[in-house]
Amino acid sequence: MKIHFISIGGSVMHQLAIALKRKGYEVSGTDDEIFEPAFSNLQKEGLLPEKIGWQPNLITTNIDAIILGMHAKIDNPELVRAKELQLKIYSFPEYIYEESKNKKRIVVGGSHGKTTTTAMLMHVLQQMNTSFDYLVGANLAGFNQSVNITDAPLIVCEGDEYPASIIEKRPKFHFLFPHIAIITGIAWDHINVFPTFEIYLQQFILFINKIEKNGILIYNETDIVLKELVEKNMRSDIRYQPYQIPEYQILNHQTTIHIENADAELKVFGNHNLLNINAAWYTCKELGISASHFLQAISTFKGASKRLELIECNTATNVYRDFAHAPSKVKATVDAVKQQHPHQKLIAVLELHTYSSLNENFMQQYAGAMNNADIAIVFYSKHALELKRMPNLTKESIITGFAKEGLLVFNTKEELWQWLQHQNYANVDLLLMSSGNYDGLDIFAFAKKIT
Repeated sequence: MKIHFISIGGSVMHQLAIALKRKGYEVSGTDDEIFEPAFSNLQKEGLLPEKIGWQPNLITTNIDAIILGMHAKIDNPELVRAKELQLKIYSFPEYIYEESKNKKRIVVGGSHGKTTTTAMLMHVLQQMNTSFDYLVGANLAGFNQSVNITDAPLIVCEGDEYPASIIEKRPKFHFLFPHIAIITGIAWDHINVFPTFEIYLQQFILFINKIEKNGILIYNETDIVLKELVEKNMRSDIRYQPYQIPEYQILNHQTTIHIENADAELKVFGNHNLLNINAAWYTCKELGISASHFLQAISTFKGASKRLELIECNTATNVYRDFAHAPSKVKATVDAVKQQHPHQKLIAVLELHTYSSLNENFMQQYAGAMNNADIAIVFYSKHALELKRMPNLTKESIITGFAKEGLLVFNTKEELWQWLQHQNYANVDLLLMSSGNYDGLDIFAFAKKIT
């Protein structure tokens, strides 16, 4: 197979390119910019383009498949040439399906928790010495790639609801056709793509209808919106497995979980993680894994990168970072830290960085999300607004939307930095939530300094 990647430098695109080369395919690719770690990863594998920029002369009739990244525009000269030659053009998820047609497919969808649930499944399967392929949106301990494609009989995929490519606007998870599907919850997100909640909901109805006949849907029945959606769109040719928070207890800041006749102490915590674990458990049960083996494996799971990740600590202070940005994710993360350490003061810092979170009309969705923080801070930068070509966002609209008494709002990194520098961090949990980088602040050095 000869495969060419348009936008090979993407975070998952370059990982797929590497996986396919290792499988024995002839792989090429181009991009107009390639940053680290993609640059070094591609260089090590001999896949770094000889020059940066689009090269339509590389698009020839002997190419078996073009894989088109999200970064490529509709007028990309390589894409134009591929269409002229009538080559087979795949979006990333379409090609993943092509490679997994003969595998058992597990797809984890949902507005929140899908990366962690996918990571939990991968961790357990690895601990059980199971052969499987995977696609996940984070760096995971024990896995040197975020995408792997081999001849394994099983694949575990994180199912993203964002559009597949510039020419295929349907959500990525509509192309994976699972035998085992998980939906972790539904909360409106990506409003630049799904302008109404009803349109967003429809994507999950379509996802349910993509489940293979005789497959199973494992869903979070504590999510009222999801429960109602499932019950209104029941299929007679698949099975359903609702899940809730499993039995657990917290003693001396240690969470212990109970499933069937087995118990395990966990390295992760919070109701959202307990829900994710139960989703992973029911999936593993479908694969014939016992509760005792599952818990033995999950007890060593330390979490996915940027998902309630403890980056520094001492006896009096914990500093966590989390990818949380959507309202449901922010609330789940704040609540989890407060539940685990109820006697610690919780300082929660949220950066608004996505299209949805920087949209004034979306701000009311955050109402109550940070209520369990003792001190709540929202940060956003004018630079982020300029990059996304969005109108100005006022501090007042944020204060009104979050409806959190005493909420602090900063829109320059200097303001935020000055405030952080002058706090007492004894008996404090500092929670840093962002899908960005606080406009360039070095949070790792700061975390090390205060601990």
